[in-house]
Amino acid sequence: MASTYLTRTSGTPTSQKKGTFSFWVKRSGLGSTTRLFNNHVTSVHYGYIDFTGSDKLRVAGDDAGTISIQTNRVFRDVNSWYHIVIAIDTTQSTASDRIKIYVNGVQETSMAVTTYPPQNDNLNFFNASASNGHVIGSYYNGSAYSGGFNGSMSHVHFIDGTAYDASAFGETDATTGEWKIKTSPSVTYGNNGFFILKDGNSVTDQSGNSNNFTVGGGTLTKTEDCPSNVFATLNPLDGHLGNSTITFGNTRFNSETSSNVTYATSTLGMVSGKFYFEAKLETAADHNYIGIADVPSPSTSYYFGNQAYDYGYKSSSGEKKNNNTTSSYGNTYTTNDIVMCAIDLDNLKVYFGKNGTWQNSGDPTSGSTGTGAAFTIAAPSSTNGGQYFFCVADGTTTNNSRWQTNFGNGYFKTTAVSSAGTNASGIGIFEYDVPTGYTALSTKGLNL
Repeated sequence: MASTYLTRTSGTPTSQKKGTFSFWVKRSGLGSTTRLFNNHVTSVHYGYIDFTGSDKLRVAGDDAGTISIQTNRVFRDVNSWYHIVIAIDTTQSTASDRIKIYVNGVQETSMAVTTYPPQNDNLNFFNASASNGHVIGSYYNGSAYSGGFNGSMSHVHFIDGTAYDASAFGETDATTGEWKIKTSPSVTYGNNGFFILKDGNSVTDQSGNSNNFTVGGGTLTKTEDCPSNVFATLNPLDGHLGNSTITFGNTRFNSETSSNVTYATSTLGMVSGKFYFEAKLETAADHNYIGIADVPSPSTSYYFGNQAYDYGYKSSSGEKKNNNTTSSYGNTYTTNDIVMCAIDLDNLKVYFGKNGTWQNSGDPTSGSTGTGAAFTIAAPSSTNGGQYFFCVADGTTTNNSRWQTNFGNGYFKTTAVSSAGTNASGIGIFEYDVPTGYTALSTKGLNL
């Protein structure tokens, strides 16, 4: 979340010439400058790592001279985790060897900006006289915090005194060929080194140095979403969203303006299997919908349920809607109600529930019988998109609506579910019981 940041006062560094940052990051908001790491000494002496407004990765600072290393590569994938390693060693004779950037195990060599530090420069990244020490997730200018990072971080390391390459913190999976975490890397941390956010939202240092952080602002939440199991979120890259905004790690949808009638889709699609998700209606409009669709909304004036492969459950009437046809189905729902959605692609059925009760006496475990199902749907292969996405929608021009989604992280915005339901698959945390045979929409869930 953009208002959340961590702080720690630094001690005497092992070195101001050598160090390594390693972290896994999943982005949410795009198109604005967001600070990942910051060490502020004075207004003209500082060091930081951030994503620029053009979504490039930048390492910058002001020491003996201005430093700015910026990739040509852009980081706009909001569905995946990036492993980023910054290795710094100003003793190197070749300028380009003084700051190296690795992404998912591969060194970045195509740079948009290449202003490297002078040889043997003492960097303010490692300066113990910084007015507030290390800051993670925000920018500190000596009096205020801003430029907060909107997204998630995991396995955050800082090495004081040694420049390591990416292989110290990650490795290629021999079976899948994917780059994966080394959960306990063999590295020397140095005086100010630390290892936090290892298996959740703990800011307790795991390096052995006891260089613990504190939450300086906002709410630091634990997410089930991690580099080894990526969960679906709402997709901010869908061009149809118009003036709508997606925040809180891409889990909250706000249609923003009353003129918007549109919907937001999940980042992951479904072609087979059985999946479950929940959404809480934060602010009710005249007509809200939850459901599935085969493609993103085509415009900001598109009414959900008007096409052959839109299937939804309507708030104000409790009706179901598909192909511009509504019919009687279940109870109405409104602000603070939690709506459940289960899709059985093995039997082509969709079910909806409200606050723990399946509507129309539905039984998502009834298989081909489809007891109480809201719809019998078309096979994914016969749709325009060849798959289905979970979605939430605003279906009125009278006022705007807000949805909070839970794809398995166990939170609605920053509020944890009150008492997690049972989940036989063990993937994801939900407010209510996940029907037997169903799972969260995640990379592990897709491969069950």
